[in-house]
Amino acid sequence: MLIRLATVSSLALGIAAPALAAGPEQTATQPDVMVAAPAPAKPKLMFTLRGGVASNPEYFGSDENAIGADLGFSFNYLSLRNGRTFGNPDPWADSMGLTFGGSFRFIEERKTDDFNELAGLNDIDAAAELGVSMRYGTEHFAAFGEVRRGFGGHEGWVGEVGADAILRPTDRLRLSMGPRLFFGDDAYSDTYFGITAAESSAALPAYDPDGGMVSAGVEFGARYQINDVWGLEGAVTWEKFTDDAADSPIVQQGSDEQWGVRFGVTRVFSIGG
Repeated sequence: MLIRLATVSSLALGIAAPALAAGPEQTATQPDVMVAAPAPAKPKLMFTLRGGVASNPEYFGSDENAIGADLGFSFNYLSLRNGRTFGNPDPWADSMGLTFGGSFRFIEERKTDDFNELAGLNDIDAAAELGVSMRYGTEHFAAFGEVRRGFGGHEGWVGEVGADAILRPTDRLRLSMGPRLFFGDDAYSDTYFGITAAESSAALPAYDPDGGMVSAGVEFGARYQINDVWGLEGAVTWEKFTDDAADSPIVQQGSDEQWGVRFGVTRVFSIGG
């Protein structure tokens, strides 16, 4: 199962003393206005956390889903003391134009003792994938690409590209839908879809898949803003394994179509400023 994540400154001003009343033969002296130097801007960080429940396949190729936690993190905005800023101070606004960020995915362990149909296969430890992402967004369209490297359960490289059409029926409701393509190298494919000679059996013969496109699918997402800091977010995903992944005996004894559903509550956090 997968677990999928205003600059404030102050200015102090001196206050000029009022001019003294002057008679016909008197003059009033206006004191100099004292202006303090601008105080350094305080660093400020804004981010959003999501927590909820999700239903995902029990393992890649399973024909049954399991219920688990849905956790997510997204970076919104950062202002530094030197005045540089990153992101958008409005946590509910989409980034426009070309932006770069991080990418993370967590894959739970696969213990074959939990699945009779996988008897004889080795266990696979949990894996964390870390990488970078690139996104181009407009008011009603967004496209993205991500590259990650696995640590733990697999040591391979994966990538994902996708695009979304975006609708905004109201100021608080955002809907998105678009295609997804997922890729993995030989190390990734061997880990989750391969079967070594030592693991093979009559039900699961030896199989050595190559890397390439792993799956193609679509995602429908929805987000609703309750107030300035709280929101609701959910998504439905469908993907179909392709090429060598689809031909794996692990997938053929299960299902080459994978459905996922998640729903969570989001909370915006602001630190500093």
